[in-house]
Amino acid sequence: MRWRKKRQAQGKPFDKPNFVISTGFQVVWEKFAQLWQIEMREVPLTLEKTTLDPEEALKMCDENTICIVPIQGVTWTGLNDDVEALDKALDAYNAKTGYDIPIHVDAASGGFILPFLYPEKKWDFRLKWVLSISVSGHKFGLVYPGLGWVCWKGKEYLPEEMSFSVNYLGANITQVGLNFSRPAAQILGQYYQFIRLGFQGYKEVQYNSLQIAKYIHSEIAKMVPFVNYSEDVVNPLFIWYLKPEYAKNAKWTLYDLQDKLSQHGWMVPAYTLPSKLEDYVVMRVVVRQGFSRDMADMLLGDINNAIAELEKLEYPTPTRMAQEKNLPVEAKMFNHGGRRKTVKK
Repeated sequence: MRWRKKRQAQGKPFDKPNFVISTGFQVVWEKFAQLWQIEMREVPLTLEKTTLDPEEALKMCDENTICIVPIQGVTWTGLNDDVEALDKALDAYNAKTGYDIPIHVDAASGGFILPFLYPEKKWDFRLKWVLSISVSGHKFGLVYPGLGWVCWKGKEYLPEEMSFSVNYLGANITQVGLNFSRPAAQILGQYYQFIRLGFQGYKEVQYNSLQIAKYIHSEIAKMVPFVNYSEDVVNPLFIWYLKPEYAKNAKWTLYDLQDKLSQHGWMVPAYTLPSKLEDYVVMRVVVRQGFSRDMADMLLGDINNAIAELEKLEYPTPTRMAQEKNLPVEAKMFNHGGRRKTVKK
């Protein structure tokens, strides 16, 4: 709205807005683009560039770009885009072009990790062009589903058109949102956690979750069939895939491992990575509050047992045969990426 208002004041067209984001986006951005009729320009992720490349992002910008969206805690990989590097590159770009393209940080997952475990890392309003941040209270914010927050750098960056005031509730109340009446349970839950845990409490919870994730990551790396997507574990989630040399002769796929683990009560999804990496089938572990070292060892034990069973197979599984024939494989388990039903050629 700020971009449109400025364009109107300048007498310039405002009917073709766009925003720039990596292909690691969560499905909410696809919904936003479609419902608000805003072009989404996607910067491809690759094995060499596993996070948003600032220079590639800037190549997609023009006078109609309303913002660039780096992600902290990419749903597909668990990694963080380098917001500080993007801010620096964008500052030079805006100075050269005369644009004032801002940054909106999608910190749905990382927003409740970074402040507590990486306080020195600049990804937030300490950076010049970061004007807004979104974060989920129901992920690592430790509240039940249905709560999300949006923070603006200052009131001047919140468009007046998004604020609505009424006085018929006994006082002048200003509300920002798409709906007016909604439950307050999630907000109270977040308030309770803030008061109960405080900064130090959140730090301890997130630190413990991250240490468990790092432990599982290190144990997965020791297993013969697997290779971790990244050596770094910056959030309590990470992914891995089958080593190409192992997968070539294997009679099973990660979809089969997913099915085996689900029989023991584990929800460890297998899925393909986004565009340009769609040939890679990966598995993801997300470590939540309360997931102990004992539970981690149980999971690792079940993974090892499942591998032992799968390696005894005499014939390839249906998913393996489908992969060999370049046929689509239908995932049997929900995964939070939410985009593609057909997951593998």
